[in-house]
Amino acid sequence: MPSTSHAKRNPFPVNWPSRIIWVALLAYLVYALSLIDISSERMIAGFGHGADMLGRMVPPDFSRWSLLLEGLLESLEIAILASAVGITLSLPIGFFAARNMMPPWVSWPARTLIAVCRSFHPVIVAIIFVKAVGFGALAGILALIVASVGFIAKLFAEAIEEISLKQVEAVRASGASFGNVIIFSVVPQVLSRFVGFSTYQVDSNLRNSTMVGIVGAGGIGGTLFSAFQRFDYDFVAAILISLIAVIMAGEYFSTWVKGVFK
Repeated sequence: MPSTSHAKRNPFPVNWPSRIIWVALLAYLVYALSLIDISSERMIAGFGHGADMLGRMVPPDFSRWSLLLEGLLESLEIAILASAVGITLSLPIGFFAARNMMPPWVSWPARTLIAVCRSFHPVIVAIIFVKAVGFGALAGILALIVASVGFIAKLFAEAIEEISLKQVEAVRASGASFGNVIIFSVVPQVLSRFVGFSTYQVDSNLRNSTMVGIVGAGGIGGTLFSAFQRFDYDFVAAILISLIAVIMAGEYFSTWVKGVFK
């Protein structure tokens, strides 16, 4: 017969440390909610203000189409230029950051640079560049270049670290130069993923070009912010509809590019 202690053993023991952590998180959540002044009165009033704003957005006003088109084209230019430069810079930086291809004294400075680029939101970086180079599209381009390097270089480095080194060693054994090793053994293994990263970044930069414009870094964001300040909600609706159309077009383009490189 099994021993008494074994028969009385609980098959589902209580994990007290885990329960304490969950209780502490719940208590902090309640405490945080008590500090940010959430009330049913504010929620009801907010729904009323939101409904009023949506009502004033209908019908959208496209009469200022020239101003709308000018802002959209500038945002598109910012996104494309920032993506082109950012992706180009991300190629060598991401490769230098790959720890399976580079020694630590090369990879760690590259990874530090990537971490710095990823540390701040594009709007914060845009404010810095607006102060440095002034208002306009240049500040937006520089801000989104930094964001592109932080995103693309990190993912590119991780993709390189996941490649099969057997193909690399095979090309090296044939007596190929370092450049040929990269071209014929590394690039074929990461090309499709890099294209996917790049198309996503173009799409992201197109969205972020609106955000950086709010702080004066060019694009349609400045026009959108001005329309909000003037309570010109029908023009705001026209801008938002146009942005959705541009983003959808970019999504279809990204899908087409990924299909080409499959």
